[in-house]
Amino acid sequence: MNHSEIATTLRDAKEKIVLLYAFNATGKTRLSVSYKDATKNKKGAHTGVYYNAYSEDLFVWQNDPENDGTPIQLDVRKCSLNKFHSALTEDNVRDKLNRFKPGYRFEFIYYDDPQDGIQAVSFFQEVPDPNDANNVTRITYKISRGEERIFIWCFFLALFEVDGWADQQAAHFFIDDPVSSLDDHNIFITASTLFDLIEDHFEKRKIIITTHHLGFFAILADWLKKGEKADKFKKHSKVGILSAKNGELALESPNNDVLLYHLRLLQLIEQAWAANEVRAFHFALLRQVLENVASFLGVGQFGYVLTQIGIDDPDDTARVINTLSHKKVYYFESEILEKDSRDLFDKIFLGLKSKYNFVLHASEPAPAPAPAP
Repeated sequence: MNHSEIATTLRDAKEKIVLLYAFNATGKTRLSVSYKDATKNKKGAHTGVYYNAYSEDLFVWQNDPENDGTPIQLDVRKCSLNKFHSALTEDNVRDKLNRFKPGYRFEFIYYDDPQDGIQAVSFFQEVPDPNDANNVTRITYKISRGEERIFIWCFFLALFEVDGWADQQAAHFFIDDPVSSLDDHNIFITASTLFDLIEDHFEKRKIIITTHHLGFFAILADWLKKGEKADKFKKHSKVGILSAKNGELALESPNNDVLLYHLRLLQLIEQAWAANEVRAFHFALLRQVLENVASFLGVGQFGYVLTQIGIDDPDDTARVINTLSHKKVYYFESEILEKDSRDLFDKIFLGLKSKYNFVLHASEPAPAPAPAP
């Protein structure tokens, strides 16, 4: 399948809520564009609204006050949404932002013509005079990348409620990865804001959410399928995994709710191993599993895990893994492993499964192929 075919499948799905997990570079943003094309009306107009990388790209930092005389601020590029800015206030955005407990304040800078909307956003902190609390000084504040992502997300949450846009293009919301550069706490809060959006709108429009962050995906999937409001959402929800292999896309259903990152990697490895399709890039996935297990066990190097699973020479083996899992192997997904490398792969993979008893809910693997005579 390609992105257009996946978009058509999602468009035609009976479920009102679609939640998809995909690794980076699988094409989530391209999928949102394909979905936009697949859902245009007969006149070619958009029928829904979108939050994706293009939305974030509308906001650009002005960081060079010494050379151009402009204060440090977040510029807002002009687009078709500017005509709705006049109905948006700072309080609308603050109402969404307060849940994240920001350590700054902000104000909109408008164009001279109100129809042109918001030109920029300035951020600042208010510092009171220690000798006079009524005397407050504004200090320009450069928010972090994570704070910026949160602000833009809240800006769009507020914009979704402005008359004339989301209420007119009311067929669907397509939300792509609002959690880039966020820590775990803010990912959880962002998930809760999105869950509120689902609850408010799923009966009236379709909501499609894509993400590369498995924790974010797992939180929402759990709330939709097993949470206290699951009876309300479960039959209306489609949870899937967008995967890519040899240039082809597939829309998979997670097996028995295996939604943790290391388990997903192990599932992919297990499927390849069972089909005797282990390639060089699977060593990179295996290394990520080893690093995740080492982190869980509280150690810094995955050599410790190799020792635990019975590898006699963990230091040498770690060097081999580092070589075989080099980033360049991603360019050669079809590269078949040499026998020595495949034997090492099997020893590590089977040792991991035997030692830690992971339950993967994947198809029963076939016996490893016998060595050539």
